[in-house]
Amino acid sequence: MQRLNSTVRPDHGKKLEAIGLSFWQWDNYWKEDVCYRFTAAQVDEIEAATEELHRLCVQAVSYAIEHNRLDELQIPRSFHAAIKASFEQNDFSLYGRFDLAYDGIHPPKMLEYNADTPTSILESAVAQWYWMEEVFSEDDQFNSLHERLVERWKTLVNEPVIHFASIADNEEDWVAITYLMETALQAGKQVVHIEVEQIGWDAQQKIFVDTQGAPIKCLFKLYPWEWMMREDFGVYVAQSKTRFVEPMWKSVLSCKGILPLLWELFPNHPNLLEAHFDAPHGLKAYAKKPLFSREGANIELHQDATLLHHSNGGPYGVEGHVYQALVNLPCFDGMYPVIGSWVVGGEAAGMCIREDITPITTNMSYFVPHVFR
Repeated sequence: MQRLNSTVRPDHGKKLEAIGLSFWQWDNYWKEDVCYRFTAAQVDEIEAATEELHRLCVQAVSYAIEHNRLDELQIPRSFHAAIKASFEQNDFSLYGRFDLAYDGIHPPKMLEYNADTPTSILESAVAQWYWMEEVFSEDDQFNSLHERLVERWKTLVNEPVIHFASIADNEEDWVAITYLMETALQAGKQVVHIEVEQIGWDAQQKIFVDTQGAPIKCLFKLYPWEWMMREDFGVYVAQSKTRFVEPMWKSVLSCKGILPLLWELFPNHPNLLEAHFDAPHGLKAYAKKPLFSREGANIELHQDATLLHHSNGGPYGVEGHVYQALVNLPCFDGMYPVIGSWVVGGEAAGMCIREDITPITTNMSYFVPHVFR
């Protein structure tokens, strides 16, 4: 695993905007003056670890449901039965992204699973692929995301029309959902975009409806389950006939409470970090993470009772925390990379890299392309 200098394409901005990556300049988000190179064996290791971790996570969901552990994940009880039904029916899931600590030498370690609403999908599937073809054409890339997304949509039977919902005035979400709509179109689906704030409820039909009053039979929502479950409108979700992507059972995985459950079930697994619901259990170095947190917000890193790093600005933590053994991220030229390993339909589908100036990957992190040979 190497961090290499790379030649910046003189017209890279126009090319990124041409494929829809409109926010590439924000806080220097897209970086192509550097890249990461892996060996084929390292990519194989990441791929195998990703599929193993997804398998373990699905087992942990089953365990949490069957042993009444959803309360510990702060999932409202009014949704427990619907989550169980969703899991037992094996409701359709499209994608997710593991965040992994990896230095190319030791086994990849799971930091968390963005199993519900991961973004960075256009830059992972398309932007870095086109960059590689132009700049590192003799190398390869761990990236079959686009093809796998299209094929996965084709398995969603009896749903010719899919509504896609995202928050109004959020450009990053708009870019991600527009790309996902394109993959559904290529799979032969009809797509309709709607803002989350515009979704209505038909009490007689017990189904959500769009701005035209048309039933939303299948809804891909770039909107977290933990938010939906805590809103007044959320009371209709469990009784709705609307089919959700991601499904309700993924709400179990989107909570960081899955981390202590994984350690309880699979202690000392080479791809897991020790984790607990309460105080650090003798861990001298640990990350204190809110059960629900996004973009690295409200995370603290501790070493020998000393606070090493913390991230501010988030509203998270009121529901509780987990304590996860601290893993040392590799540091290249003062930057700390985290592997984002994608899962589509339960299978590893590619990866991306985000790096930050601290060991906490935040919303100010940079997206850096990768290759392998």
